[in-house]
Amino acid sequence: MQSQDAGARPGWILLVCAAITVGIHVWLIFTTLVPNLVSRPLHFAAALPWVFLFAQGRNAVERWIGIAATAFGLFGAALLIVDRRAILDQYGSLDGSLWQFVLAFGLIAVALEMARRAVQPVLPGVAVLCLLYAFYGEHLPGLLGHPGLPLDYFLGSMVLAEGGLWGQLTGISIDLIVPFMILGAVVSAGEAGRGFMSLATQLAGGYRAGAAKVSVLASALYGTISGSASANVASVGAITIPGMIRMGYPRPLAAAVEAVASSGGQIMPPVMGSAAFIMAELIRQPYADIAIASALPAILFFLAAWVGVHYFAHRFNLKGLPTSELPGWGVAAASAPFFAVPLVVLITMLMVLAYSPAYSAMVATAVTVAMLVWDGERKRFSAPLFLNRMLVAVVDAARQIALIAAIIICAGLIVGVFHATGLGVKITGLILDLSGGRLWLALLLTAIACTILGMELPTTAAYLICVAVAGPALVKLGLPELHAHMFVFWYALLCTITPPVCGTVFVAASIAGTPWLPVAGMAMRIGLGLFLIPLGFIANPALLQILVTPGLALLAAAKIGVALALISYALIGNTQAWLRRAAAFAAGIALLFMFGVG
Repeated sequence: MQSQDAGARPGWILLVCAAITVGIHVWLIFTTLVPNLVSRPLHFAAALPWVFLFAQGRNAVERWIGIAATAFGLFGAALLIVDRRAILDQYGSLDGSLWQFVLAFGLIAVALEMARRAVQPVLPGVAVLCLLYAFYGEHLPGLLGHPGLPLDYFLGSMVLAEGGLWGQLTGISIDLIVPFMILGAVVSAGEAGRGFMSLATQLAGGYRAGAAKVSVLASALYGTISGSASANVASVGAITIPGMIRMGYPRPLAAAVEAVASSGGQIMPPVMGSAAFIMAELIRQPYADIAIASALPAILFFLAAWVGVHYFAHRFNLKGLPTSELPGWGVAAASAPFFAVPLVVLITMLMVLAYSPAYSAMVATAVTVAMLVWDGERKRFSAPLFLNRMLVAVVDAARQIALIAAIIICAGLIVGVFHATGLGVKITGLILDLSGGRLWLALLLTAIACTILGMELPTTAAYLICVAVAGPALVKLGLPELHAHMFVFWYALLCTITPPVCGTVFVAASIAGTPWLPVAGMAMRIGLGLFLIPLGFIANPALLQILVTPGLALLAAAKIGVALALISYALIGNTQAWLRRAAAFAAGIALLFMFGVG
């Protein structure tokens, strides 16, 4: 992974906006008594320039629309903050004046356009469908209809109250997601990349297919801090994929290994993208408990990827790295603190000292900032390098904050419509009816829905929408809440390696210079854990209960791990031994689902 030491320094306008964006959010993190109708519009306002003004590749019309959207969004957010006390007296309804209707429709339109530009048209498209349902759903017959919503009440709940744009999800974004994005940006700006690669190379490089196993291990280490599949494959893959190709790996295999390993970044505690924070709030469990419960499934995923790489190594006769190419324990030990120290500080603050996730992330960020002054190449302290790294980190953090704000605020509209109209309850009832009360059929319907949504939506948005409608149905059928949410989250991740979208596959294939389809075929076999581990913790519930029954959790992990190894051999192993592979597949499936633990 390349450190961001080099490269052009961002322009001063960009730097000022980045400093304001990050500064506002750091202030909100430490100033806990800021009213929601101040903090949440501020979050929205801080994201506007990054989506509408600083994005590249827009034509003249879109640039002018972006300027107008930014101006209106800033004006609307300021009005809400300044008139907050008067707005609270309206009890979540518009006062009937024309300007409030213009404000409501305008802010909704800006939020939709912000999501369209930041991610994919599908997310705002789903939000538009939900809004149309709120406006016209009273005309639908039967179960799917609703009694009708007064327009002033509905728009007020979406824009003037703590629902819709300013609902619980926006609060989670500010309080829990943003602090970890700032931490990730600062860590990535320093020597951590060199630390990941040195330690992973020293630990795994000497094994058969050592370069590929380095990729798996480095991506697992990077995932502990980043939690972003795309950032993982772009950074770690920029080093590991050319290295594997140089050693004679087939290009599709080199790309597939990194695509799978990078996808695991979103399931690797403690960060897990942003899902762990949202999940903790939705099911009212401490974030630390969610992270601990997620550890065994994440380890199983990377072990399954390691085993898959090993079987491919036998097929293609791939060797380990020569001793001369290993960095040595001295180099690994010297570079490891640049990612290990922030990680240890974060885990200690969270799980030992029991501080809040936001405060823990900020302390880990402060420690990391202090380490940015060290120049690992020249073995000395460097003030100019520190300044450049800080500038890069602040701009990167601001961009990430804007991206998550665009996703979360738009998703808040969808959840707001679900609450206002009861649509979520209706879809839950539909799932229960279609499944006939059978849990595994409901899980199949949920998995299909998650996979389809995941094809066009960011993982966080796909998880939020799917869990809002399918989660209650799974819980009603007897599944523990944590298991239901984790199942939905894992299946929302499938799109990262599954055609036709498979985002990490496309990025990895472009780095490797090879067609994406063979990469996807290999990636699905190496990454079979994404498909099977969710089924494993449904059939063996103890896997997610390490805090309650640690012995049974470890037994479930061993059982699922052996099953994954057998199935991996069946899909990847010696092509001549088809009978042995068939037997391994049958045994793996039986072991995964029979004699459930817990």
